[in-house]
Amino acid sequence: MAHGKDPNEKVVYVGDSRIRKPNPNKPAPPDYSSFPGKSEAFIPNFLLKEWMAGVVVLVGFLVLTIAEPAPLGYPADPLNSSFIPMPDWYFLFIYQLLKYPYTSDQFIVLGTIGIPGLAFIGLLLVPFLDTGKERRFYKRPITSSLMILSLIASVYLTWVSWNTYQEELDKNGVVPEHIEREERSRESIESGKGRFIPGKEQVVALVKADDPAFSLMEKAQCVACHAADLTGANGPSLRGVGDILSKEELANIITNGSENGNMPPFKGELTDAEIDQIASWLSEQKAEAAGS
Repeated sequence: MAHGKDPNEKVVYVGDSRIRKPNPNKPAPPDYSSFPGKSEAFIPNFLLKEWMAGVVVLVGFLVLTIAEPAPLGYPADPLNSSFIPMPDWYFLFIYQLLKYPYTSDQFIVLGTIGIPGLAFIGLLLVPFLDTGKERRFYKRPITSSLMILSLIASVYLTWVSWNTYQEELDKNGVVPEHIEREERSRESIESGKGRFIPGKEQVVALVKADDPAFSLMEKAQCVACHAADLTGANGPSLRGVGDILSKEELANIITNGSENGNMPPFKGELTDAEIDQIASWLSEQKAEAAGS
């Protein structure tokens, strides 16, 4: 309105043609700002908040996986009886649960399907059973108690499982495969051979592979520790052992066992002639003889 005009003159506002005229038959959405903390529009308000929270969690996981890559052990070896199985950390609690009497053996179905199934079904039914409007946890004793009990059980079982695993490693003198593999890779890189790759390392060939002494070793179950190809499974490799030990030393170890107790004595299981035959054959396992 220009200066000096009639103050009673009717003013007409010109709207922006880019804004659509509201449909009188369609009710306007309620103003949720009038109800702070009680409700909000699911789309896009609530959905956007949940999406942003998911993005933050996903980025956190990506940073964690890049900073701490998953440990990598050796390829699976069914003959390795010294291997101590260990699941990922988020399965430790259920792994420990399966060690107890009433969730293993004849009750294995209860431990693998029953208890996890009840927990899964319980989570599915929570929205239908817990329909109260109260959201403060101390005002919801049943739901809060079940949640706290589940958290305590999961943390406790995870802690027990990890401690038991560490005790088994110390008791059996076993180094976890991923740690041993990292150490071997470090030594290989420092020596200029590149990264250590299991199965790709150079193996000394067997000398007189068809010798009857090998059948005697199979009969005595030596392959359970030294592998069927004598490259070592639970015990050391016997390829090229003749470069390290003499025939007399080999015969003494076979007869009386190793000093550290890792290899049992075979005196009484094998005759003196059989021990001598095996020791003679093993003493011929030399790198130079294999390459000639």
